[in-house]
Amino acid sequence: MDNRLLEMLVCPLCKGPLEHQRSELHGRELVCHADRLAFPVRDDIPVMLESEARSLDTAVAEAQPLPT
Repeated sequence: MDNRLLEMLVCPLCKGPLEHQRSELHGRELVCHADRLAFPVRDDIPVMLESEARSLDTAVAEAQPLPT
């Protein structure tokens, strides 16, 4: 993805900065740390829809074991 495009993109909810991340599990994403959302990048096109974003809070909860 073009770095100039990344610099222009902001979170569609809070207008805050986005961080480009890559992972084997989720692929490429643009992460808004303020809203705790990860927007997917599909075929080099960022999908900046709240309905398509993955909640980072859910990901943390799934990764942590349940207390016994």
